[in-house]
Amino acid sequence: MAELLGQDLAERAAQDSARKATVTSLTSRLVLVSLLILGSLVFLIPFYVMMAIALKSEKELGMTEIWAWPRHATFENFRYVLENPNVSFGLFLKNTAFISVVSTIGVLLSSSAVAYAFARLKFPGKDRLFLLLLSTMMLPGIVTMIPTYVLFAKIGWVNSFKPLTIPAFFGGGAFNIFLLRQFILSIPRELDEAAVLDGAGHWTIYSRIIMPLSSAALATVGVLCFIFNWKDFMGPLLYLNDPALQTNELGLSTYNSLQSSKWHLIMSGSVMVMIPIVIIFFVGQRYFVKGLAMTGGK
Repeated sequence: MAELLGQDLAERAAQDSARKATVTSLTSRLVLVSLLILGSLVFLIPFYVMMAIALKSEKELGMTEIWAWPRHATFENFRYVLENPNVSFGLFLKNTAFISVVSTIGVLLSSSAVAYAFARLKFPGKDRLFLLLLSTMMLPGIVTMIPTYVLFAKIGWVNSFKPLTIPAFFGGGAFNIFLLRQFILSIPRELDEAAVLDGAGHWTIYSRIIMPLSSAALATVGVLCFIFNWKDFMGPLLYLNDPALQTNELGLSTYNSLQSSKWHLIMSGSVMVMIPIVIIFFVGQRYFVKGLAMTGGK
C-alpha cells in the first residue's frame, strides 16, 4: 500500500511539473511573439505614414493629420510624378535599374571567381593576401573618395555610368568575397577530387560544381549588391552631372528642392523608389537568410 501511494504521489508530482513547464513555455512564446509584433509595428510606422501621405490629395493632406489613412485614396500623385516634365522619374528609374543590374552581375562574377581562388587554390602568400583583403573592410569609403574621383576624372569617366559599373567587374568587394569564400569552404572537397579524376579543370569545377551549389550565397550577395546600388546616393552625386544620367536618389533630392511643400508628391516618389527593393527582398529572402546562416554571417 505504501509503495502504491508513493508511486501515485510521484506521478502527480511529475504531472504538475509537466504542466508548469508547459505553462512556462507558452508564456515565454507569448511574450516573444508579442515583442516581435511590437517591434514590427514600430518599424512599419514610417512606411505606413509614407503610404498614407502618398495616397492623399493635396486638399485632403491639408485637412487631415499626416498619420490618418486617406478617406479617398488616389493614385494621381504617382501619375503626376512619373509624367512631370521637370523631373523625369521614369528616366531615373531606368538609369538606376541599369546601374544596379550591371553592377550586380559584375560583383557576382568577379567576387565568386576570387572567392573560389581563395577557397580552393594553393599559391604562395594566399593567407597574407586574404588578410590584406579583409583589412580593406576597415578603411572608410570617405578616405578613398577623393583619390578615386581624381583617378576616374583623369581617364575621362566622370559624367558617365562607367565609374558606377565597370569597377564591379574587378574584385566585387572584400565583404562579398569573404561571404562567398566561407560558403565555398563548406562544400566538400571530395566533389572537386571526383571531378579532377574525370578530367575536369578549375574552370569546370568552378562553373559546373561550385557555382550551382553556391546559389544561396550568390543570392545573398546579389540582393545586398542590388539594394546598395539602388539606394546609392554618394556615387551618382560625385560622378553624374548630366540630369539625363541621374538616378533615383538624386531625383528624389532634386524633387524635394523643387516641391519643398508638396509632401504627397515627394512621398509618392519615395514609394516608387522603395517598391522594387521590397519586391527583390521578398522574392530572395529564403535564399538570403539561408546564405547568411551557412556562411558564418549569423
